[in-house]
Amino acid sequence: MILRKLLISLPIVALAMPVIAQDAMIDANGDALYSYPEVQAVLPDMSLDDFTALDANGDGMLDADEVAVGVEAGLLPAQDG
Repeated sequence: MILRKLLISLPIVALAMPVIAQDAMIDANGDALYSYPEVQAVLPDMSLDDFTALDANGDGMLDADEVAVGVEAGLLPAQDG
């Protein structure tokens, strides 16, 4: 039974790995949010104005939805996967 569950979940985990790898590149502290310093460390051309424009809720962090908008706008790198 445990082996069956493992075999079922393994493809899902394998498909998620490239996204996790991309997040780890920017999300240095692993909190699933991108801060401006985290983004700028990887993308030094990202302006504070662009970051602020992506930060729709104004909390100073980019959540998954805001990151998706940034990717679609070409301001953040496309996530693999």
